Amino acid sequence: MLTESGNSASYSNGPRLLDRLRDAIRRLHYSRRTEEAYIHWTKRFIYFHGKRHPSELGEAAVTSFLNYLATDRNVAAATQNQALSALLFLYKETLGMELDWLDGLVRAKRPQRMPVVLTRDEVERLLCALDGVQWLMASLLYGTGMRLMECLRLRVKDVDFGYGQILIRDGKGEKDRITMLPERLVGPLKDQMDRARRIHDTDLREGFGEVHLPYALARKYPRAGFEWNWRYVFPSRNRSADPDDGVIRRHHLDESVLQRAVRTASRVAGISKPVHCHTFRHSFATHLLQAGYDTRTVQELLGHSDVSTTMIYTHV
Repeated sequence: MLTESGNSASYSNGPRLLDRLRDAIRRLHYSRRTEEAYIHWTKRFIYFHGKRHPSELGEAAVTSFLNYLATDRNVAAATQNQALSALLFLYKETLGMELDWLDGLVRAKRPQRMPVVLTRDEVERLLCALDGVQWLMASLLYGTGMRLMECLRLRVKDVDFGYGQILIRDGKGEKDRITMLPERLVGPLKDQMDRARRIHDTDLREGFGEVHLPYALARKYPRAGFEWNWRYVFPSRNRSADPDDGVIRRHHLDESVLQRAVRTASRVAGISKPVHCHTFRHSFATHLLQAGYDTRTVQELLGHSDVSTTMIYTHV
């Protein structure tokens, strides 16, 4: 029986489909965001076809749903591609069914957009409108080219002050890479880690202090979750229950903390461009190319698989 708490579809003739889907996603170590997205599109697909079980449907049903998204809902190409990936995963990894080529699929148009890039003066004004931990995180995004979640998930052990670099683990596509650590951020980053250490010591005194570990490391090294080097550099203000096992832990800061701060700072700085946290990454890459860095180096720092992705910054 496919049953979800809340408003999902249910069936009386089989195991829980969404539970099986979750198991498959976690078995392959996909991110929690991917899990949430795939569950969402599976539910949408089921409801679109009158709560029929996906095993009763096939290529034509998938095509009609994706066409509905593109033509009736007018979704972006990335949204349609995400829905397609979710359904392909559902059928292959959960139901054990291979879908044939989706004939008649209407693809949402992917517009060619240039990234929003700030000038150096705009970056300085924007950073001056921030303070505290928000300033430090934004400065790291601009000074290292990290993505927002890569910054939030940064752990103490991955900051190398001796070599002046940061090891980014499990980035986009589960790839590791190394990026630079700007010298002017060394002092503020050490101060932030001192604050994080005091929070960790308080948690230990109060009977907590464990942090979430990736994959099966918690089983392999039972005490590693309490060690300082696994702490998040930017810990959350409050402890909370881990959604995976219910254990009370201190996670990293929520992404909305910096997102809200950057939106407010852009208004205060009088910047008319649409500014987001990812804008710092775009600006980092563009300013490196303007400074004479070769494209290959910038590609490595950004973690792009294909140099053509990096080449877009040469047109700014």
